[in-house]
Amino acid sequence: MKKNNSIFSAVTFTLFTVTLLILSSLSPSHAIGSASTLAVTSAAICGVVASEPTRRIACYSDGHVVAVAPNISFSVISGGLSYFCGLRSGNYTLLCWDTLSYFQSKRLYNNGTVLFENLALGDFQVCATAVGDGAVSCWRTNAAFELPSRSDRFSSISSGSGFSCGILKGSNWVRCWGVEARARKMESEFGNVSMVSLVAGESHVCGLNSSGYLVCRGSNDFGQIDVPEGGALEFSGLALGAEHSCAIRRSNGSVVCWGGRGLFEVNATKGVSFEVLVSGSNFTCGLTTNNFSVICWGPGWANTSGYEIPLPPILPGPCVQSSCSECGIYPQSDSLCSGYGNICKPRPCWPPMPGPEPPQMAPPPVVAVPPASRSSAFTKGLLAFAIVGCVGGVTGICSVIYCLWTGVCLGKKKIHNSVQPTITRGGSVNGGGGSSNSISPPSRSSTIRRQGSRIMRRQRSGTSSTKHPERAEEFTLAELVAATDNFSLENKIGAGSYGVVYRGKLADGREVAIKRGETGTKMKKFQEKESAFESELAFLSRLHHKHLVRLVGFCEEKDERLLVYEYMKNGALYDHLHDKNNVDKSSSVLNSWRMRIKIALDASRGIEYLHNYAVPSIIHRDIKSSNILIDATWTARVSDFGLSLMSPESDLDYRPTKAAGTVGYIDPEYYGLNVLTAKSDVYGLGVVLLELLTGKRAIFKNDENGGTPVSLVDFAVPVIMAGELAKILDPRVEPPELNETEAVELVAYTAMHCVNLEGKDRPTMADIVANLERALALCDSSHGSISSGTVSIVSD
Repeated sequence: MKKNNSIFSAVTFTLFTVTLLILSSLSPSHAIGSASTLAVTSAAICGVVASEPTRRIACYSDGHVVAVAPNISFSVISGGLSYFCGLRSGNYTLLCWDTLSYFQSKRLYNNGTVLFENLALGDFQVCATAVGDGAVSCWRTNAAFELPSRSDRFSSISSGSGFSCGILKGSNWVRCWGVEARARKMESEFGNVSMVSLVAGESHVCGLNSSGYLVCRGSNDFGQIDVPEGGALEFSGLALGAEHSCAIRRSNGSVVCWGGRGLFEVNATKGVSFEVLVSGSNFTCGLTTNNFSVICWGPGWANTSGYEIPLPPILPGPCVQSSCSECGIYPQSDSLCSGYGNICKPRPCWPPMPGPEPPQMAPPPVVAVPPASRSSAFTKGLLAFAIVGCVGGVTGICSVIYCLWTGVCLGKKKIHNSVQPTITRGGSVNGGGGSSNSISPPSRSSTIRRQGSRIMRRQRSGTSSTKHPERAEEFTLAELVAATDNFSLENKIGAGSYGVVYRGKLADGREVAIKRGETGTKMKKFQEKESAFESELAFLSRLHHKHLVRLVGFCEEKDERLLVYEYMKNGALYDHLHDKNNVDKSSSVLNSWRMRIKIALDASRGIEYLHNYAVPSIIHRDIKSSNILIDATWTARVSDFGLSLMSPESDLDYRPTKAAGTVGYIDPEYYGLNVLTAKSDVYGLGVVLLELLTGKRAIFKNDENGGTPVSLVDFAVPVIMAGELAKILDPRVEPPELNETEAVELVAYTAMHCVNLEGKDRPTMADIVANLERALALCDSSHGSISSGTVSIVSD
């Protein structure tokens, strides 16, 4: 009997060693303990939403579901003490949010040439590894936080309080860095143990070694490293807090916790199968297998018995452009990723746990075999199994060696799966004509992307080889003279940054608006006219969106430069708000809160398209109520692109030669410091929102103050902050009803943040769209409450 046991042990060890040699030679794209699709902080539970074209982040905090950057797709997120970070799909941008300060955000990294993965947050540090390379970069560190050796390359990393640890490529040994004393102590306790996964808590680290056994090191003040009994390959899905540890049993997905003063075993987790676990300081949350909902429990959780969080279904893993050939594709992957990419089963690819035998209709007949014969047959079977397994193992090792020798595994003959997404244009997710969030993977390398970017910049400046591309028609001056009755004063309907606008009717019956550049002989005036003409033509020829005024065509003869637009029957928003004839409450369709909020939402969707979905993105530079036009169906559209510029392509502020815009709407940061960002448009829109709320001009004369010009921002913001909004609402509109009151307050709250002095403190256009959508929904509801709904919070 001892002989048989020895043979069995030898065979098992041989097979397991061969398997682990193969597994350890592969570098996992994400490991247990690295970033996940679920994250917790001291104040929020966040996840990457499943089954939607945009893999947005949703958070639960203080009784609210918060939409964080709702129009941006993320691959993974990770939580720290009071903040969390996310890697944008494509792995080229790293964004972080402070969950204690209205989810204010900061972009830590944005670069398309060096991509990152394995995001790991500690109490203050943010670390990640370069895709394919494994070199570690860290942000938000101080002088006492030492980084690892530049020569170290990691397959996965995880962060604790003041330290981070990772698994070295090749040796699978643990290396730690950070505050020297903590890092050295943790690293020394692991020694040269070969690990395949690693997760850090506040002061301890756990993981699976190369034999599949659970190993924990570090502080044990509360029994957090006293691992439960279990065999090889029994546990996965680790989550560590300050005083406790938890893991998922691979056999049935159940969770087991240890340490933490015995307060983490609760009824809420009994009989529940989990896919992912994450821990805060003194509570744990898990993603359920059944419906991808989130359950939290522990002494630090409000309901210590545990309950389901009202978040939408969360992805059980990142959606990637991969065939998942190593470990296979996760079930329901296609629907969870909404047709974009696959969810790969987590690595390392352990063999499946043995399950119960399937029931049989009738037991097979039992054949009596002498004990010696059974033993002999069993031994021969094991030997045969060992031989076949070893041959297979050797074949696998040879395959890996060939892979490394030929360079296929090192990326010499294949493109990495982490690629920068290409944004496609389309309708709004909400069906309102906004920009689509569907994302498709690019087929070009980064070099081709850079070349394409240069081509688009030439097109943007109007200097491409095809001077006036795409759909714009070319008209003769005679045609436009006839359409406007020789540019008669009766047909003059306005003026813009480029010239005078006339109403016209083409020979085929189409009603149009024709913008004619001022005719003059001075060179400077001609150059400005030429620049504005080329700018509008270059932009509008390639921009097609429901909430942007459509360019029909152009005329370029001698010194004449004319642009032809679709006719906006209901004129400019400015006229509806500030025309002296609009005094009676019934004189304008816009004198209802619902319609005003709808107009604001329409305009914000148009600007959001320019910022987030135009390629390259565009800064309008002259957002104001006179540049928001209204068509025959009372749909608002953004117009006048004569001052527009492309957005900067790096983290550096864009500094044009001189500030441009309109007094009262121009961003003070841009005007005073010559710093132009997309947030300059946000400021202008904020002023428009205040116009819609108060009915006052951006700069107006206050009769009570002796006719002194007053800034609408200076007038309105203090009143809104004091909670006295009703005092400044436009009296031409009936006082808001109960449900409208909350909607109007939300618009005011959004406007107040839009006009913050510093751009970093203003919301993004995606945030503004989300808030205005919520406000419009409140107007349409018989009763509603902001506190019970989804509110999009200011972010950078």
